[in-house]
Amino acid sequence: MFGKRAASPGAMAPPAAPAAPRPALTAVPAALPSGGPPASAQASAAPAAAMPEPEARTAEQEDGYYQIKTSVFDALLDTVDLTQLGRMDADAKRDELSDICREIINVRGYVLSPSKEEALIRDICNDILGLGPLEPLLARDDIADIMVNGAGRVYIEVGGKIELTPIRFRDNAQLMNVCQRIVTAVGRRVDESSPICDARLADGSRVNVIAPPLALDGPTLTIRKFKRDKLTLDKLLQYGSVSPACAAVMRIASACRCNILISGGTGSGKTTLLNSLTQFIDSGERIVTCEDAAELQLQQPHVVRLETRPKNLEGAGEVSMRDLVKNCLRMRPERIIVGEVRGPEAFDLLQAMNTGHDGSMGTLHANTPREATGRLENMIAMGGFSLPAKAVREQIASALDVIIQAQRLRDGTRKITHVTEVLGMEGDVIVMQDLFLYEFLGEDDKGRVLGRHRSTGLRPRFYDKARYFGLERELMAAIEETPG
Repeated sequence: MFGKRAASPGAMAPPAAPAAPRPALTAVPAALPSGGPPASAQASAAPAAAMPEPEARTAEQEDGYYQIKTSVFDALLDTVDLTQLGRMDADAKRDELSDICREIINVRGYVLSPSKEEALIRDICNDILGLGPLEPLLARDDIADIMVNGAGRVYIEVGGKIELTPIRFRDNAQLMNVCQRIVTAVGRRVDESSPICDARLADGSRVNVIAPPLALDGPTLTIRKFKRDKLTLDKLLQYGSVSPACAAVMRIASACRCNILISGGTGSGKTTLLNSLTQFIDSGERIVTCEDAAELQLQQPHVVRLETRPKNLEGAGEVSMRDLVKNCLRMRPERIIVGEVRGPEAFDLLQAMNTGHDGSMGTLHANTPREATGRLENMIAMGGFSLPAKAVREQIASALDVIIQAQRLRDGTRKITHVTEVLGMEGDVIVMQDLFLYEFLGEDDKGRVLGRHRSTGLRPRFYDKARYFGLERELMAAIEETPG
């Protein structure tokens, strides 16, 4: 996007002497075409609100704003020595680019209000140093998801609800450039020959890109943001996602090395809950994580993070999730954590749980705990394993201890709706019992769902494990706190 155009070697002052005059700036008038601002620029001189909450503009104002922005941007690329810019730290780069942009605006005689000028300069700096129009959204910690449907439509999820923003890209080429910048940073690629890609941002936020020709209306970019302030089980308690007694049972199940599967739909908070439960793993344990795009944020000191790899241009070099799970069994793990179970790796994870890797965890897409066991069975069958159905179910029943169901309710809130224990087999059926259930009681006058977490009062099968770790009294106190 930015090319390699540069002015003379003296185009910018060295970082060590920022106060020295910049020869490139004094040469800007000669480098820029003469002439006053276009008529559309005059029409766009109305004040604009500062980002990250851009104000809605009329179509004429939008066109004028982007015309000026494009003109200043192109002139900036002809002025800046990108080699010297690369030697500066992030703050110095932004300051330097801001000063040059102001010089260009003054030389060209563009009439902009102070707020609009600052917004334009900020947009250009974000284009060069960051992810362009997405930077203000990434800076907001209240946004859970960013969904870009082509250059002109950017949606966000706030408080469990999806809303349209006034932010837009200059064109699909700019959007595609941002997508390529994201995936290139993690050694992946996206183009017409490889139009689907999963990647991540520097903070661990998960990114999915699907490009033309598969996306008919322009590149589609989806970012699942990670909060800077990591969610813990205590914060989930504050948000009402779980009750104190239910949280205590989940904490004990994690601490006493139960094998846990977290089930839920898209956006229900499975990965957040998995991160919350891992904080109760002992700091002396060796943990190996396997993910398609690394997004888990474990706090233990001894963590080995593994990530899958797609095929290269020649169609070779792919490393699948199953390859990672099989290999990590040779890495002397004490716990194996699979970010999301999607396919035949389900069988290898169950094998690991059954062969001494107690305390392993994973997430899976399903709507109920019973459905989760059925999905595991289907994944194993799709992997080509010619095992009788009963044998597969016996593997599932012996491997799993607890299934936790997360759900996003219709009002946008996220709740733990089931904490279910897997007891074993009875004939050809996997036997399970609910330890906690979320009861729906109705809704208030604002449309918010009302409910409560209720204990069934049943003694958990993993009571003996809890006793081994000295947690049996705490476990029973939580179970008996609100019996059904």
